[in-house]
Amino acid sequence: MVWDLIFSLLLLLLHFGLVAMIFYALLCLTDLEVDHMNPFEATAAVNAWILPEFVLQGVVCILFLLTRHWFLFLFVLPLTCYHLMKFWKREHLIDVTEVFRSLNYEKKCRLFKLGVYLISFSILMFRVVLAAFNIIKTADD
Repeated sequence: MVWDLIFSLLLLLLHFGLVAMIFYALLCLTDLEVDHMNPFEATAAVNAWILPEFVLQGVVCILFLLTRHWFLFLFVLPLTCYHLMKFWKREHLIDVTEVFRSLNYEKKCRLFKLGVYLISFSILMFRVVLAAFNIIKTADD
């Protein structure tokens, strides 16, 4: 039971990292849209966090698979497959010369990812509270 709490806390921290990366990318793209950043700075800032996000998402998906959390695994699997597809096609980085053409698509894509990560974060937060409650309940008995 304690291991379930520790595992849920670890996944909660990993998801918090994913939410922070996506939020930072959205912030950079929004700053680019309103001319607070130049395209070189914005694409460099966003591209620096794309590969760590993909790796962290893959680790989370594999952890869900190995620990047999089937619902959460199936929930994050499509996004992981999307990341793999983008990486294999070499379309995962934002091009400086094409950034203004693809700005709306990139923002919508990251908003969707943010939604998925926030739903997963909420589910994991519930699991942490439930695991802590079960530990307290068994300690009282």
